Amino acid sequence: MSNLKNLPAPSPEQGLNRYMQEIRKFPLLEPEEEYMLAKRWVDHEDTDAAHRMVTSHLRLAAKIAMGYRGYGLPQAEVISEANVGLMQAVKKFDPEKGFRLATYAMWWIRASIQEYVLRSWSLVKLGTTSAQKKLFFNLRKAKNRIGALEDGDLRPENVARIATDLGVTEAEVVSMNRRMSGGDASLNAMVGSDGDSATQWQDWLEDDSVDTAADYEASDEMTARRELMAEAMQVLNEREQDILVQRRLAEETITLEDLSGQYNVSRERIRQIEVRAFEKLQTRMHELAREKGMLADA
Repeated sequence: MSNLKNLPAPSPEQGLNRYMQEIRKFPLLEPEEEYMLAKRWVDHEDTDAAHRMVTSHLRLAAKIAMGYRGYGLPQAEVISEANVGLMQAVKKFDPEKGFRLATYAMWWIRASIQEYVLRSWSLVKLGTTSAQKKLFFNLRKAKNRIGALEDGDLRPENVARIATDLGVTEAEVVSMNRRMSGGDASLNAMVGSDGDSATQWQDWLEDDSVDTAADYEASDEMTARRELMAEAMQVLNEREQDILVQRRLAEETITLEDLSGQYNVSRERIRQIEVRAFEKLQTRMHELAREKGMLADA
């Protein structure tokens, strides 16, 4: 995978607009084509197949990267990190698990970007806990939610509430608030000088369309759950797997009407199969989770 060649790379000299125009030239893949390319990579380590899967999803990586444009980091580097995550996703993608690559890759892309953000900011070191990372990404949102807009130290009652909401200690809230309000790089620094249009740098940090803290915490868990689900799917027969994937797991789900036509049975029969398959899958996932120590014994 490391020897993929001729991937477009964003750079300050090139400009992001030109990069976006370039990656739009790569066609998106139909499900069947994506499956065959993935099989070629898994079975034969066909780098041409991997290259096509990567290039067809560069737009997805760039779109996700744009959600992190407010962290004061070079956008070209953020996109490059997103592409690293995309390549890792392609490397580990298993087409037999029933997911589209885009659904699988978004977790790898976001995790790669978030690691880059944390590496680049001395505010939060990689050795800190997931709770502290959650605090880093969510402190401003928590302050806004309770109207704690004052400069300087937070009032004790606000510290206590934020600590409870985010699952960290009060000391961590106080420390992070001080560090984000000054020190390494003040997030209260003004950006722009057009009077009323001037804003603080921290105003650019939040992208309401992306819950970075939730994604960061969920990425590892989702990977484990995804692998668990893939193993548990083996309890279903071929028809049950197909119906469950098309009804609940596919990027674009299908209607009962369409499936009833495919299998030449009633919509109610399809619904029954779907419900039963889901129940069997849940039961098997619970069993596997307990076997693997992912679920505490009652």
